[in-house]
Amino acid sequence: MRLPASTYDLGLAWNWEFDKDFADSIGEAARAGGITIREIHRADLDHTFEQLKGNQLHFHVVLDRASDEEEAFHPLAGELERRARVGELRLVNPYELMKKAADKATMHLELLAHGVQVPYTIIISPYNQKQEIGFTLTDLAKLGRPFIIKPANTTGGGLGVVLGAESLKDVLETRQHHKNDKYLLQEAVKPGYLSENRGWFRVFYAFGSIIPCWWDDQTHLYEEITPEDEKSFGLGPLRGVTDIIQKACGLDFFSTEIVFARDERFVVVDYVNEMCDMRLQSKHLDGVPDRVVRSIAVSLIDFVSKEKRLHLSSHQTPEV
Repeated sequence: MRLPASTYDLGLAWNWEFDKDFADSIGEAARAGGITIREIHRADLDHTFEQLKGNQLHFHVVLDRASDEEEAFHPLAGELERRARVGELRLVNPYELMKKAADKATMHLELLAHGVQVPYTIIISPYNQKQEIGFTLTDLAKLGRPFIIKPANTTGGGLGVVLGAESLKDVLETRQHHKNDKYLLQEAVKPGYLSENRGWFRVFYAFGSIIPCWWDDQTHLYEEITPEDEKSFGLGPLRGVTDIIQKACGLDFFSTEIVFARDERFVVVDYVNEMCDMRLQSKHLDGVPDRVVRSIAVSLIDFVSKEKRLHLSSHQTPEV
């Protein structure tokens, strides 16, 4: 006997234990907004996939926070992508856009083209494609000392990043670690101070909302930016720059790091973090302020509500 299909407004795939509080915040916002939600975990992954393949399960919107880290979710991601391409559902942060945004070399060039202030950077080809470095010692000197070395794609959580590089020897040794990846050599942008705060920020773009936060690059601690902070310190450009980054990358939800440099420029130093760490500050010292997490959850549910209305209106049968 064929069971009737079930439709949920939001599918939420997650597999990291520390995402539970974010998932709970989304669930709370969904209940308040009258949005139905189905969470997708390892335990019911195969069943969910079979239901989806058999057209027994439908979603209006899906947020996938699992397939980037766990191969078991890849078949589900492939099916979701197929359905998104034909307009059956809306993927938050479509996979092809996430792949582009994750490549720091690509995004460096995109942001330059959009007029965004970025650090002086030298991009070098993967070692396995071109062993010669392709730049001169004069070029290297323009970076200043120390400078930063980072792989273009293998940098989750700072993986593979060298913050205190001093020489060509450091470059030659470091690019051996990920031989199939491009590398960026970047000047180390030094922040100015705004009162007692280092001029370093992490800004969230969440479904049309822009939420800037103080973020100390040394302690990794967040602090909410108040409207008074934004006005008195002239932090309005954080929103404008983040909006430009969104237009360049096309993502629905991401964060970016922006520095208020000593020469009073707002410089983007970590372009697009396409999979945001949403641990709560109340439970983790270096987590995101709880109110910011809740605000992002509400913005997601507002986004789902709009997408649901669009989906339903586009599938209505015209009256005869």
